[in-house]
Amino acid sequence: MRTSLKVALGGVGLLALASYASGIGPSYIRDAPAMLTGMGAMVTCTQHYVSGLSTAQAESDLQSYAAAFESVDLTYNDTARRVEASFFGVKTTSAQYREGLGCALEIGDTSALTAAVMPVSTVVKDVFWPQGGSVPEASPSMQALLNKILKSDNSAGLQTRALLVVKNGVVMAEAYSEGLDPSSKLLGWSMSKSFNALLVGNLEMRGLLDPAQKPLFTEWAEDARADISLDDMLHMASGLDLPEIYQPGTAVTSMLFTSHDSTEVGLGVELVAAPGTRYQYSSGTANLLSQIIQDKVGGSFQHSLDNLHTEFVQPMGMQNFAYATDPSGLFMGSSFVTASARDWARIGQLMLNGGKLNGHRFVTEDWVARAVAPNNTENRKSYGYQFWLNRGGPEKRWADLPVDAYAARGSRDQSVMIIPSEDMVIVRLGWSKDGQYPASENFAQIVAASKS
Repeated sequence: MRTSLKVALGGVGLLALASYASGIGPSYIRDAPAMLTGMGAMVTCTQHYVSGLSTAQAESDLQSYAAAFESVDLTYNDTARRVEASFFGVKTTSAQYREGLGCALEIGDTSALTAAVMPVSTVVKDVFWPQGGSVPEASPSMQALLNKILKSDNSAGLQTRALLVVKNGVVMAEAYSEGLDPSSKLLGWSMSKSFNALLVGNLEMRGLLDPAQKPLFTEWAEDARADISLDDMLHMASGLDLPEIYQPGTAVTSMLFTSHDSTEVGLGVELVAAPGTRYQYSSGTANLLSQIIQDKVGGSFQHSLDNLHTEFVQPMGMQNFAYATDPSGLFMGSSFVTASARDWARIGQLMLNGGKLNGHRFVTEDWVARAVAPNNTENRKSYGYQFWLNRGGPEKRWADLPVDAYAARGSRDQSVMIIPSEDMVIVRLGWSKDGQYPASENFAQIVAASKS
């Protein structure tokens, strides 16, 4: 007991020193253990039990975010497929893997997840992508280029794990780092927001969600938040006080890694700008959209799960896909879709096709047009319905790519790049430090090679 107390106090002392050195207050010390263990358990559980990476790689991925994670002790239970994360014994948090759902933190009542019945898959695998799992023989020149880019990326420490190119609706080539293959489910982080937006668009098409509905939540009915529109939410222009600041105790880290219900924080915050006027990237906004989706399809996690598979996973031909939830049973629309490169490419192809895939319409053409049009905010117009645009700003976001390019993007430079003028989708999955990956240059090489 004495030794444990000494170690625990040592851990708190490290936090106190970091807090003093950085000018952060006592709340940092209070909130850091929960954040460190919550993120530690969730990320390593996902990387190891969903993506199939080694524990060493999962921990390296985690530690790339902050040195403090080196002090988190991780215990893996391969029988239960569960990870327990402890910070000097001060705080312990666990994450549990469930087949088809990925990992979820064990905070409070998780009975909705335990009781969930996974829909039976009807996906036919022995037909060509995107309907099935077969792809034609790769283009030799494109395959050589992807192999070259992958090797160059990884020699430079960029940790590219998958590259895939679709041209004219056909997979031209794909390349994977050692130990990974076309079935590997890789974490998309904020690319999940783009998929989540499609779920919103689908509800609009089916008449289950009125885009003009106000207020969006009863909790907002009696104040200025009643004026927030669905369009504002999709454009990250809600005006809500939900900044993307990754520090212990902030709204986004509480929502993702320490809360039972990921929408509680977002429902309670106030406005800091008039709705529709200011762009502010916000994972909290994306998870509020997840709550809207669940409410509209029946209100329970089972309803939401059935809707996901009936309306998207099965008709899209998804074969290596998992969508994780918070502990209460709400899909984490901000961050936690894991999918193979081929499945991520299906999302891109759906958008490229104007909302259709495999003969099935998922969203209207009008919705797609709105989703990829610049918004009307005062400060950043180059953002659509949870998609990043190459147009709308003073300069192109990707200087070497056509102006009509747009992308789903996620932390560690995940990307599903969609280029309508080239009838092309490019998927890049990996673990680079944010902003480090030369997407514009590398993808321009791929575009050029596709014409030869």
